[in-house]
Amino acid sequence: MTSAIFSAINILTKPLGEASVRDAQPSHQEALLEALRTNRALLQEELQSESSFAEVRRLREEVMAAVDWLSGDGDEDAIWGFVQECLLLLLTLERHISAELELFKQTPTPSAAKQRTPEMAPRLPPDVLSVTQQKTLGTALQFVVSLGLCPYLAPGVGVSFGRRTAFGAMVETLVRGAAVAAVGRRLLITTNVLLQLAELSSLATLVFTRHLGDVMAALCQLGYQPRRKESSSTEQEKMQELSAEERQTCKEALKCLLGKVYQPIVIKELLILQGGPKQPAAVGSSSGSGSRAALGSAPTWLRRLCGQLLSERLMQPGGVQAVVRAILEGGTGGESDWRKCDSVAKILVTCPQQSASADTYYRQVCPQILDLLHFKDKLTAQQFQRVATRAVLFTVQEKPSFAQQYLLTPLLSPLHCCTTASNEGDFQAAVEEWELTRCINDVYKIWVVGNSPSSSLLKALGEILPVIFTLFCFTKQNVCHLRAPCQEILLWYLSHTETFAALSTLRQLSGLQACESEVAAGFHFTPGSDGGARLGSRESCSEEDDALYEKVSGEQWRLDCLMQLLAELPDCDLPGDFFLALLQELASWAAAEDKEEKDEQELDVSAMTLLEVEQQLLASAARQGQRLTLLQVLASMVESLQHTLLLRKTSQVVDFMVSLLQRACVGLDQATGPNPGNPVESQTLSMGMGLVATLLSEPQLSAEDYSSMSKLLPPLETLSQKHPEVVIQQLASNLRAVIATHGAYKPENFTFDAQPSRNPERTAMPNTVPFRNEQTRQTEANNSKTSPHSSPSDSHLPSNTHIRQPASSGSSAGGRSPKGGGRTSGTSNPPCPPTKPLSDWLLEACDPDVPTRAFALRVLTQMVQKKNPEAVQAQEKILMLLLENLEHEDSFVYLSAIQGLAAMADSYPERILERLLKDFQHGPSLPKSNKEHSLETRLKVGEVLMRASRAMGELTPHLGRPLVGMFLQGTRDPDQSVRASSLSNLGELCQRLDYALGTLAQELSTCLTALIKTEKEAEVRRAAVHVITLLLRGLSDKATQVLSDVLLDLYRALKWVVRSDPDDVAVLHAQLALEELDDVMRRFIFPEQKLEKKIVVLP
Repeated sequence: MTSAIFSAINILTKPLGEASVRDAQPSHQEALLEALRTNRALLQEELQSESSFAEVRRLREEVMAAVDWLSGDGDEDAIWGFVQECLLLLLTLERHISAELELFKQTPTPSAAKQRTPEMAPRLPPDVLSVTQQKTLGTALQFVVSLGLCPYLAPGVGVSFGRRTAFGAMVETLVRGAAVAAVGRRLLITTNVLLQLAELSSLATLVFTRHLGDVMAALCQLGYQPRRKESSSTEQEKMQELSAEERQTCKEALKCLLGKVYQPIVIKELLILQGGPKQPAAVGSSSGSGSRAALGSAPTWLRRLCGQLLSERLMQPGGVQAVVRAILEGGTGGESDWRKCDSVAKILVTCPQQSASADTYYRQVCPQILDLLHFKDKLTAQQFQRVATRAVLFTVQEKPSFAQQYLLTPLLSPLHCCTTASNEGDFQAAVEEWELTRCINDVYKIWVVGNSPSSSLLKALGEILPVIFTLFCFTKQNVCHLRAPCQEILLWYLSHTETFAALSTLRQLSGLQACESEVAAGFHFTPGSDGGARLGSRESCSEEDDALYEKVSGEQWRLDCLMQLLAELPDCDLPGDFFLALLQELASWAAAEDKEEKDEQELDVSAMTLLEVEQQLLASAARQGQRLTLLQVLASMVESLQHTLLLRKTSQVVDFMVSLLQRACVGLDQATGPNPGNPVESQTLSMGMGLVATLLSEPQLSAEDYSSMSKLLPPLETLSQKHPEVVIQQLASNLRAVIATHGAYKPENFTFDAQPSRNPERTAMPNTVPFRNEQTRQTEANNSKTSPHSSPSDSHLPSNTHIRQPASSGSSAGGRSPKGGGRTSGTSNPPCPPTKPLSDWLLEACDPDVPTRAFALRVLTQMVQKKNPEAVQAQEKILMLLLENLEHEDSFVYLSAIQGLAAMADSYPERILERLLKDFQHGPSLPKSNKEHSLETRLKVGEVLMRASRAMGELTPHLGRPLVGMFLQGTRDPDQSVRASSLSNLGELCQRLDYALGTLAQELSTCLTALIKTEKEAEVRRAAVHVITLLLRGLSDKATQVLSDVLLDLYRALKWVVRSDPDDVAVLHAQLALEELDDVMRRFIFPEQKLEKKIVVLP
C-alpha cells in the first residue's frame, strides 16, 4: 500500500517525457501549466483504471470527504489544482502510515529467544522510508512549498521566492498575474497540511530540514500580519480573510514549532526572516545559507515580531549558547569569525526592549555567558571563549554594577571561599579541585587572554591575588597544571596595575604588609587527583618546634617564589621600584632607631601597669619583626635577581645611590671619630661613589640625567663635611662639584677607570682620585707609627690590598684604603698582580690578615697556572702553604687554597694527587695539623679531588683509577660525611671514565647496591643513588655497552628505592635516575632516523 501511494506521487511529480518536450509550448510558463495539467489528468486516469491503485483511491476519497478546503478552483487554476492533488496524496500517505503505526504498536513483539536467532531480525516500523521514497516525498514537498506556499507570502516576508531561482520567478509571475483573492486561505491550507504531516517524526524530518524557514514565514504572516482596512478590501476578500480563531491557532502553532526545533536553527531562520537593512543595498553572499544573498527589507511588524522572538530565545535556558551557535556554527576560526564573536558579544550585553527589566535580563544571561568558557571542543571552545571574554569585558565597561553582581562575583567565588573557609564541614574539601581549576582557567581567559585592563577588573583581581599567589607557591612544590595560568595571572596583574597598587601588592605578598584576603587559617592547598589542587583543612602540629619550622620555611618559600615572579618581568620597572622602596624604608630605620632608644631610656616602667608594659614590649617586638622581614626580602632580592633587573634605568641607579648615601650619613652627627660599627662600611661607600663617577664619565649626559642626579647633592655635602675619612670627603666634594655644575667643572686628576677589570666587583671603582698619592703616603706613615706589629714586607703591598691594623686611639680611619677589604667570590680571579718577587707573596700568604692572605693565595694560584718559573721551582713550598691554609677557618682563605690545590693537581697530577689521596684517606699529614678538625680538612681535600676530577678531561681514564679505588674505600669510612663525600666524588669521576669503567662496573654496582639497601643514613643513600644518575648521564648512549652486565642490577636497585626507601629525597633522586635510564633505553630501542644517503664509490 505504501509503495502504491508513492507510485501515485511519482506519477504526479514526474517531469515531462521526450515527446512532450518536442511539442513544447511557445513559452516556459505555458509549458509549466501544460505539464501540471497533464500529470494531474494522468494521475486521475491511473487511479480510475488501474486495480493496483484501488486502495489508494479509497483512502484518497476518505481524505477528500474529511477535508473542508477542497474547492473547484483547481479546474480553472492549474497551479492550485496541482497543489490540491499533492496535498491530498500527502494526507493519504500520512493517514496510511498512522494506521500502520497503530497496528505495529498493537502487534506483540516476538520473544527475546526468537530475536536472537540468525533468521529472526527485528521488524522495522512502517514509517521507515527507503532512499527512493524519501527522494519522491521530498520532490512532492518541494512542489507544495514552491507552488502553494511561497507565492502567497507577502512582500518582504521570508526570502523572496522570485529571487531564489528562475523557476521561482516564473511561478511568482503566474500566481500574481492570476489575481487570486483567497491568498490567505490558500496559504493557511498549505501550512496546516505541512504541520499535519510534521506530526509524524519520519515526515517531520523531511519537512523541517528543507522548508522550516518557509513554514515559519507562513505562520508569522497568518498569525501576526495586520488586517487590511475595511475601505480597501472587496467583498470577496473580506469573505476569504482569516478569523480570529484561525489566527490564534497559527500563533500557537508557531510557538509550538519554535519550542520543538533545534534552537540554533530557529534563531538562524528568525534572523533571516528579520530581513536586511531598511535601505536596499547590494548584499554579498556570506557564510550562511544561500538565501542570505536575497535578503530584503522586512515589514515593520515582522521585524518587531522577530526581535521579540529572538529575545525570548536568548533569555530562555541555554539561549545564549543557541544564539552563539546559530551565528558562529560552521566557522573556520578566521578573522571574519573573530569579528563575528565581537558582534555577538555586543548583542549579548545589550538588554532588549522586550525584557521586563535590565536586572532580570542580566541575571538570566550572565550565568550562560560564563558557561561558554567551559567547552572542550577545540574550535568551538576558541569561538565560545572569545564571545564570553568579550561579553564580560563589554559588560564590565558598560554595566559595571551588573558585571560585579552577576559575572565577577560568581566567577571568583571559589577563590573568595578560600579566604572564608571554616572547619564546620565533615572532612570534605572547602573548595573542590574542579571548582578551583575552572576558576583559575576562567580568570586566565578573561583577564590574561582578554587583556583589557580596567579599574573594575584590576580591583576584583587584586582582592583575591594573595590566594592565587599562595596557590602558585603550592604549584611550585608539585607537578601541577595550574602553575602556568597562576603565573601568567600574577604577571599580568603586576604589569598592568598602577605602580602604587603593584608595590602595595608586593609588600603584602612578601609579608611586609598585612594581607586582608589570605587563605583562611587552618586551611592549605593539597594535591588533587587530576593534577590540580584543592583546599583542605590543615592538621595542626603538636610540636612547637615543628610548627615554627613549618612557618619559617613557608615564608622563605613564598619569598623565593616571589623572586621568581619578579625575574619574569625583565622589561618592567617594577622590580627596581620595589627594591628602591625597600631601601628607602631601610634608610629611615637608622634615624628611627635613635629616637626609639631615647624613648626607651626616658620610659619610666615603674609608673606603668603590667598591661601597658606588655603592650610596649609587644610593639617593640613587632617593629623588630618587621625589620627582620624587610632585611630578609632585601637579601632574597639581592641573591635572586640580577642587577640589570633591579637597576634598569639611570634614575633607578641614582635613587639607589641616594638610599646608600643617606644610610651613610646616619649617625655622622654623633660620630666624632672612626666608627667601626657603622653598618655602611667605607668599602661599600667607596664603591658607590665609584658607581656615581662612572655615570658621570658617560660621554653624553642629558640635562635630565643631571637633574635626577641633583638628589645626590645633599647627602654628598654631608659626607664631604662630616665623614671621618679624608679620601671619602674629597671624593664626595668632587662628585658634588661635577653634578652641581652639570659637568662644566671637573677637579684636577678627576679621571675614571675605563679599563676592563677581571674582578667584576672592582669595575665601577675609580682608579685615581685627587690627592691619592699624598693620601697613600700619609696612610703608610700613620701605619708605620701606630702598628709596631707590621711586617717588613708591608711597604711592598699593592695599594688595593686592605691592611687591617689593630685598633688604637691614635689610628686614623683615613689610613684605610677605599679599595681594601672587599671579598670576592670563591671562583673569581684576582686582577693581574704587579711585578713582585715570589718570596713576598709567600710571606703574605702567611699574613694574619684574612684578605691579604687570600689575595696572596689567589696570586700564587695564578702563577702556578701560568707556569711561572719561580713557582715551578718552589712548587713544594707552595703545596705545603696551600695545605696549611686548607685548615684555615675562614671560607675566604680555604676556598682560595682549594682553588690553588686544584690548579696544582691539574699541572702536576701524579705527585699532587698521590699526596691528596693520602690526606683524604688518613687525614692531614702536616706536623702542625689540628687533629680535632681532621674531618673538616678531609672534606675540603675531597672538594679539591672533585675539582681535579672535573679538570682531567681526556686523561681521566689514565689518572682516575687510583681515585676510584680511594673513593670506594671511602664509602666504608665510619663517618657519614666522608662516605657521602666519597660517593659524590665517585659520581663526578665515573661519568668521565667512559669505556675505562667497564672493568670496574661490577665492583661499582655491588658497592652502590649494598649502600642503597643497607645504609642507615639517608644522606649516604641519596649520594649512592645520585652516583647512578651521574653515571647514566655521563655515559649516555654508551651506557648499554659499558654497563651491560650490571644495568639490570642498577635498575632493580632504583626501583627498590622508589618502592621502599622512606626518604623522599632519595626517592626523588631514584626517579631522576630512572628517567635518565628511560631516555637511554628509548634512544637504544628507537634510534633517531637520519635522512642521509651513503655514496659508495666502486673500484
